[in-house]
Amino acid sequence: MSKIDTGMHYPLAICELPSGWLVAYAHEVCDEVQSGFACGRHSDDNIGVAHLRPMNISIAGKIDLGEVKFVHADVDKRRLTERDVLFNNTNSPELIGKTALVGSHAQGLAFSNHMTRVRFNPAVVPEFGAYQLHYLWMARYYLHRCVKHVNQASISSRDFARSIPVIVPPVAEQKRIVAKIEKLFSELDKGIESLKTAQAQLKVYRQAVLKHAFEGKLTAQWREENKDKLETPEQLLARIKQERKVRYEQQLQEWKAAVKEWEESGKPGKKPSKPRKVNELPPLIEAELAELPEGWSWLTIEGLLSLEKQGMTTGPFGTLLKKSEHRDRGIPVLGIENIGAGYFISGNKIFVTEKKALELDHFRVEENDIIISRSGTVGEICKVPAGLGEAFLSTNLIRVSLNENVIDSNYFVYLFQGGGSVKDQVRELCKGSTREFLNQTILSSIRFSVPPLSEQRQIVAEIEIRLSVVDQLETDIEESLQETEALRQSILKKAFTGQLVPQDPRDEPASVLLDRIRAEREKAVKNNHARKIKKRKTRA
Repeated sequence: MSKIDTGMHYPLAICELPSGWLVAYAHEVCDEVQSGFACGRHSDDNIGVAHLRPMNISIAGKIDLGEVKFVHADVDKRRLTERDVLFNNTNSPELIGKTALVGSHAQGLAFSNHMTRVRFNPAVVPEFGAYQLHYLWMARYYLHRCVKHVNQASISSRDFARSIPVIVPPVAEQKRIVAKIEKLFSELDKGIESLKTAQAQLKVYRQAVLKHAFEGKLTAQWREENKDKLETPEQLLARIKQERKVRYEQQLQEWKAAVKEWEESGKPGKKPSKPRKVNELPPLIEAELAELPEGWSWLTIEGLLSLEKQGMTTGPFGTLLKKSEHRDRGIPVLGIENIGAGYFISGNKIFVTEKKALELDHFRVEENDIIISRSGTVGEICKVPAGLGEAFLSTNLIRVSLNENVIDSNYFVYLFQGGGSVKDQVRELCKGSTREFLNQTILSSIRFSVPPLSEQRQIVAEIEIRLSVVDQLETDIEESLQETEALRQSILKKAFTGQLVPQDPRDEPASVLLDRIRAEREKAVKNNHARKIKKRKTRA
């Protein structure tokens, strides 16, 4: 065998391998290493032959035919056969090297030039080879061995054959190792399936909690015990109308004072704008109130907005914030990526200068403001946390500033997530457009179920008691899933260092088999050469 240069990042200690094992470059243990073919004329219509690409090898090391492109059958004759090994030779640096064994379901399929077909000689059991090559991807070995290009990386068939090491135990031991791996992985997969089932059940439970909360079921007893202390829908509506009236009168007085100052000063410029008269809130309808728990009201967003701040604003469009004005640092502009499942996600991609920020003052966000996604996954929502500092809206967001004397901001976020009335209304109102898009008009059309403020806070407390348990369980499950992946790598590492199954001294050493294969190759080359000489002499 050649003297092996594994490089600095090889994850296995080849100097500690058991007796009878060896390490060889891929070309020494392969009968064929061949890349596929490029074809720019793909189709999705199942006509021709499936042409496997990098996406068709999953990160679990399996052939995935969930999404397949097709090419004309006559473009190229290269095809996969069962128990070939398929290696992803071109991808992002993090994904290059995903490897899978070809099963019967991929028999006869074509493969792109971003894939390399590996056919091992009898010294390497194909399953053993596939597991080993994929393990090197899991251990990020190819990340350090690939050639990096713009936005992608590659390992050519030649470089794969001449530089990638393959550990070779005796064939009989390889078969025992594969059997043990598959037994352990089967048990792991059953555990993972149970964990994912539990994850799905927790999602269902989370939605059930929210649904019951906004049907009034979580606070039914509390409501009965406190019914004499709660504000009625009529009292709530009257209070909102009075607050709006008082605020409008205050704005009128401020406007009149500003106009008088402007007239007396003789300053140039536009006369101060008169405040917009507040719209009349719709009356309560007894039949509609009957749909809700006793004491609850239906309100539109207008009745919930802050009286002090600009109540509802969409982010600036291209004329106000151009792409050329985006910066890598400065004052952050919030986007869809900042909204999680009801919580704020830190970190930003877009920033603006302080000079530009002066022009965007109307689109400023503050602590306790609500931000809602207008596009992408429409209706994702969260509250702006304390300590964020100066920040602005992007065009993909709506900011809502709530009147905390009418509606609790945490209640509003949970209500929007509830999956019931509000989500249904958003979906229905966004129908008919080429893509879902939430705007202020649609948001203004939505009806919100609003209990008395003290009951809202009780609902939030009831939700959080239950969801805190769900959050902890979800965290535990996620940690367990991560541990299973670490265990999978540990199993493979033991497999390729002789620690997974015991050695049997009766096994034929790998070197003996490889010497025999090499001798057969050399004999075949000589016989072929002799035939060519004889053929030339016959022609002469």
